[in-house]
Amino acid sequence: MSTPTTPADTTEAIRATLSAFLEQRTRTAVGPDVDLFATGLVTSLFAMELLVHVEQSFGVQVGGQDLTLDNFRSVDRMTALVLRLRGGTGE
Repeated sequence: MSTPTTPADTTEAIRATLSAFLEQRTRTAVGPDVDLFATGLVTSLFAMELLVHVEQSFGVQVGGQDLTLDNFRSVDRMTALVLRLRGGTGE
């Protein structure tokens, strides 16, 4: 028997939550594959806010080899990180 998937566990829900947070904070529409650092939307200080937001919103802890800028470079990469840390596929 598998564990039921809640809407907050789906790839789309995670992506939507992250996009909404970024758009609220940057006042800019952010596509899922936009490089947040290359565009200047995210600074190193804001990256720390993103880390805290991801951990608190999705109940994960990011540490060790997962604590890299590449994992926070885009909404898609953050979504993949959350799914991986939760051990799910997000489908």
